[in-house]
Amino acid sequence: MPKRTDLDTILIIGAGPIIIGQACEFDYSGVQAVKALKGEGYRVVLVNSNPATIMTDPDLADATYIEPITPDIVEKIIAKERPLSKGGFAVLPTMGGQTALNTALALFHRGVFEKYDIEMIGARADVIEKAEDRQKFRAAMDAIGLESPRSAIASSPEVKNADGSSTYDRVTGFAEAMRALEKVGLPAIVRPSFTLGGLGGGVAYNLEEFETIARSGIDASPVGQILIDESLIGWKEYEMEVVRDKADNCIIICSI
Repeated sequence: MPKRTDLDTILIIGAGPIIIGQACEFDYSGVQAVKALKGEGYRVVLVNSNPATIMTDPDLADATYIEPITPDIVEKIIAKERPLSKGGFAVLPTMGGQTALNTALALFHRGVFEKYDIEMIGARADVIEKAEDRQKFRAAMDAIGLESPRSAIASSPEVKNADGSSTYDRVTGFAEAMRALEKVGLPAIVRPSFTLGGLGGGVAYNLEEFETIARSGIDASPVGQILIDESLIGWKEYEMEVVRDKADNCIIICSI
C-alpha cells in the first residue's frame, strides 16, 4: 500500500496496564507501530497510562503523554498537538485494545475529530460499532447469510439529564432482558456490549443465575445493552484470526 502523503502526525492511543478482560501484548504491537510510522517519516504522538512499558520510552515517539486514557484527556492532547502538525492529523486506536477503541468512539461521537479535522485510521467508527454493538453485528452476519444462534437484544433507553449529560435506564433494560429470555430459553449466554473481553457476561443455567448475570451485564455495558444468546455448550469451536485489507485481501494468521 502506498504511503499516505496527506498525513503528517499520527496519535496512537495505548492500552494502559494489563488488566483482566483485555488481551495483552499491546505494548509490543504499539512499539512496532511507532517504529514503522516513524520509519515512514510521520510525526508520532503517543498517549498511554502505563509508564512501565517500552512504548512510553521517551526516545521512541516524538511526543509521549503518560496520562489516563479517557476521552477528556485525549481531547486535551489533541487540542495541544493539532496546531503543531504541518499537515493532516490522524488517530490510530487499533494498537490499544478495547480501551483505545472505546475512547476513540467516544471522541468520534462527541464531534472531536470533526472539530479538529482529524481522521481515524486503522478502523472506521462504523466498523468498530458493527463489531462491538451486538445487534449491529448480528445484522451484519444475517446480511451475508451466516446463521447465528437464537438471540435477542436488551437495551436500556438513553435518558437526557438536565445538565445535558446522558444516562441509561437500566431498570427498563433489565425488564427487556427478562422478556428476551422467553424467546431464547435456558441455558443462555449473556454478552454485554462495549466491555473488555465480555466483562459482566456469563452463562446462565437457571432463572436465578440469569437475573444476576443480566443485571451485571447491563451495569458493565457503558450503553446498558446486552445480547442474550442460545447456549451452544457442547459444540466444537474453531477460532481463526484473520487480517483483511481494504482491497479484500485476507490471510489467516492464527487458528485455535
